[in-house]
Amino acid sequence: MRQLKLPLEIEKLIDISDPVYTFCEVMDHIDLSRYFVEKGYKTGRPRCDAQKLIKVILFAFMENGICSLREIEKLCRNDIRYMYLLDGMKTPSFATFGNLIRNELTDSIEQIFEDINSYIFAKDHVDLQHTYIDGTKIEANANRYTWVWKKSCVKNRQKVFDKISLLIDAMNLEVLGYLGIKFEKREAYAVDYVSELLTMYKETTGLDETSFVSGRGHRKSIQQKQYEELHEYLERLKSYAYHIETCGEERNSYSKTDHDATFMRLKRDYMGNDQLLPAYNLQAAICDEYIAVIDVKPYASDMECFVPLMEKFNRTYGHYPKYPVADAGYGSYNNYLYCEEHGMEKYMKFTIYKKETTDKKYHENPYRAVNFAKDADGNLLCPNGRKFLFKRTQHVKYNKYGRTEELYECESCEGC
Repeated sequence: MRQLKLPLEIEKLIDISDPVYTFCEVMDHIDLSRYFVEKGYKTGRPRCDAQKLIKVILFAFMENGICSLREIEKLCRNDIRYMYLLDGMKTPSFATFGNLIRNELTDSIEQIFEDINSYIFAKDHVDLQHTYIDGTKIEANANRYTWVWKKSCVKNRQKVFDKISLLIDAMNLEVLGYLGIKFEKREAYAVDYVSELLTMYKETTGLDETSFVSGRGHRKSIQQKQYEELHEYLERLKSYAYHIETCGEERNSYSKTDHDATFMRLKRDYMGNDQLLPAYNLQAAICDEYIAVIDVKPYASDMECFVPLMEKFNRTYGHYPKYPVADAGYGSYNNYLYCEEHGMEKYMKFTIYKKETTDKKYHENPYRAVNFAKDADGNLLCPNGRKFLFKRTQHVKYNKYGRTEELYECESCEGC
């Protein structure tokens, strides 16, 4: 006969270096009671200790990443570390964990993360003035062939505008002209305006949708054809307006099965065809090897993620870091001025810093504008001796601080 023999103190079976001890030390110094809904009842069956349950859930996610509730129940039955966290409480079922997460938790995991950081940073005297920033792109749980491109929608919407103008001309000439009515054409058509035109056309011509014909052997009237064509354009305009609104001002694409995901290139291209995949840009700010702030954005460029990450840092700790250190992917005119405005030092290289400082061939390239010679009047001269003429000053795209650039054109490139 085999019999399991355990010591009276279960701690003796757990290795002294196991992370469960560090986890318990941190969680014991945090007030967990404010994370739960206040219970107004005092009768009924004895309930499980909510604080022990949340400790078990957090430790399971810390050890295993995304962990199913049934797996957590299994761990509580078989793993002595989870028995140690339950501290004599009967093993809860997966439904108990689910009810706690759905019905009793009041704060998000973000608040718990901030409270844990507050205790650790105070104990270890973490330097919050120096922060090291980096990020990576992770693929979204979305279908790969469900892209919507904003530029394509804008281009096709303009084509619909042109078709609506041609249709209005036909309506005025073939139908409405005989009734003494004329619809107004526009360069761009709002959805409400097209919907109003459709209603007016229906009332003016006395159309009845129940009498519309279709199929082989039926001939549609000219009023029905024009009405149905305008209705089709209206539905397409609604679709394009929805797609453009979902993309917003700062994105050029999104996935139909995950509207927050943006199509971007990933480092791990398992398809091997350089295809864009729906993904998120995960950003982290590290202080003394601890994650101080973590953020997820749907922007493909790291430059666009810098400002939101620093704003979240400020909301969390009440100040901006003095030295935000990041690679050349974050260096931009907008971010440099943002650092100036908020008292941060500029510890980010610009995009082609390495090329300009180490690539001698690029630095001495005679076709770079900075290496062009000048004549007596100060005009730039190309390597062939042709003069460059000033054309115009234009706004730099995506610049938020009014930055402009001058555009020059060579007087003649003939025979060059």
